[in-house]
Amino acid sequence: MKHIIFFDLDGTLTDSGEGITNCVIHALQQQNWPIPAPDDLRRFIGPPLIDSFQHIAGMDAEQAAQAVTDYRARYSTVGLFENRAYDGVIDMLAALKAAGKRSLMVTSKPEVFSVRIAERFGFAPYLENICGATLDGRINTKDAVVKLALERAGYPDPAEIEMVGDRMHDVEGARKYGIDCTYVLYGFGTREEAETHHAAHIVPTVDALREHLLAL
Repeated sequence: MKHIIFFDLDGTLTDSGEGITNCVIHALQQQNWPIPAPDDLRRFIGPPLIDSFQHIAGMDAEQAAQAVTDYRARYSTVGLFENRAYDGVIDMLAALKAAGKRSLMVTSKPEVFSVRIAERFGFAPYLENICGATLDGRINTKDAVVKLALERAGYPDPAEIEMVGDRMHDVEGARKYGIDCTYVLYGFGTREEAETHHAAHIVPTVDALREHLLAL
């Protein structure tokens, strides 16, 4: 049985698209950089920002580092709450806790912001731990945060853990440590991406996710 659930945040527990894209636009405007098309802006949701500013916007390393600083300046005060919990998420977390399962948030968003979001939207009482990236870049990829979560959870058997996320980074970050990943389709990814990266399970809705996790 899977007793431990690692939850991604953006696109899995919350619909954070508005706040993230608004902050990306703000950061690019600070350097008079062209604003990508809407579909490309959505690609910023999930991966580490430093990579996205380079690979999507076309910045060099120095420009991307400045963009991350400008992004976080707005995100820390406004952007993190341009956000909403998906319908049914609180009920799902409560049901998992009642069933004796351990839930942790495992996100490549900075931990300091993730804690504030979890508290604001009512997730915190149902989470054993909130694991996120560090502002200094020491931990900034999904696999690095998965490693941190394993440490904080007491190094359980990977066979007892299920990762839940909406992007390839969740699938691959979990796989590095032998953890299966359930890919949700209500977030920011696609079925094609889930299948290409061989997600262990694919679910379409929060309600379907709740029943799936309770049955694991």
